[in-house]
Amino acid sequence: MPETSGPAERPRGLPAGQRGDWLTGPVLVVGAGLLGTSVGLACRRSGLEVLLSDVSSEHVRTASGMGAGRPLEPGDRPELVVVAVPPDHVGEAVRVALAAHPGAVVTDVGSVKTGPWQSVREQAGAASYVGGHPMAGSERSGPLAASASLFDGRPWAITPHPESDPAAVEVVEDLVRLCGAVPVWLTPQEHDRAVARTSHVPHLLSVLAAARLAAGPENHLALSGQGVRDVTRVAAGDPRLYSQIVGANADAVLDLLGEVREQLDAVIAAVGAGDRSALEDVLASGVAGTRVIPAKHGGPARPMRSVWVSVPDHPGELARLLADAVASEVNVEDIRIDHDPGRPVGLVELVVEDTRADHLLGSLESRGWETHR
Repeated sequence: MPETSGPAERPRGLPAGQRGDWLTGPVLVVGAGLLGTSVGLACRRSGLEVLLSDVSSEHVRTASGMGAGRPLEPGDRPELVVVAVPPDHVGEAVRVALAAHPGAVVTDVGSVKTGPWQSVREQAGAASYVGGHPMAGSERSGPLAASASLFDGRPWAITPHPESDPAAVEVVEDLVRLCGAVPVWLTPQEHDRAVARTSHVPHLLSVLAAARLAAGPENHLALSGQGVRDVTRVAAGDPRLYSQIVGANADAVLDLLGEVREQLDAVIAAVGAGDRSALEDVLASGVAGTRVIPAKHGGPARPMRSVWVSVPDHPGELARLLADAVASEVNVEDIRIDHDPGRPVGLVELVVEDTRADHLLGSLESRGWETHR
């Protein structure tokens, strides 16, 4: 079977934002953790019957109690099987699903796509398998962290292999759309290179930055601000899970880590030599990288600016600030809160379009807020 490496072409289907009638249920979710339970809740939100299966009966009971579906019973005949198990077990679970449910389409929500495809490519019924990967999650795990809205507006990669049945692809696209996500079409190989660049290597770099904090004395850590929290947030993820994810995508991750090592060597040389021009070149490359990250809803990146506001640490003050921001008729794209350890106030960062920042500053100041330009 020939392997393709470019972006996958959408075999057929609907215009963006529309869902078809390919998926009518029932949907079997194998693995009732964060992602699996969230898929179940999203399917139930759309009125589909959902069946639940997990090696942990407690997870099934919890997810079922949350309204994500009912336990799988003998004789159930799912139309679609969604495999939502840890990365080390995705390939095996997909093979089992194809064998146990020969009339069903099988997809998965794993972070790496080439491995599962390779594991089923010679199996009977492999044409019914279409890989998938929602770019959504949480530092929390388990069914109690799940939400029906987890995937709303988020990209969800659909990775058909060369022999995927077009009808199976349509079913998976229907799943993505009813979960509220935005389909992104990639081949399995291209997907794995993409997530190495946008997720796996950034996670490792966040871990390395966080590890430097663990070695620091307490008086150093007292200077921690929002910047270090932003950089290290994803480092709080489960080490066992992420070791599986990175290990399953080792080739793509290693290629990018080699590029990072070259850049780090360049930084060390520039700092050691006092070469500010070379250092500025590296820093400018980072600025360029932030500018190509797509804006929300997948649109082109737009220039943003932060408006900083001091907010007293009292009940209702944050709600009052947001209400005043709404009254200013400026759309807040993002919000972050940094608490001042020395004063009973918080510093709230409101991220808005650059062209609207001055208007928001003036509007908030006229309402008595202390802003910082």
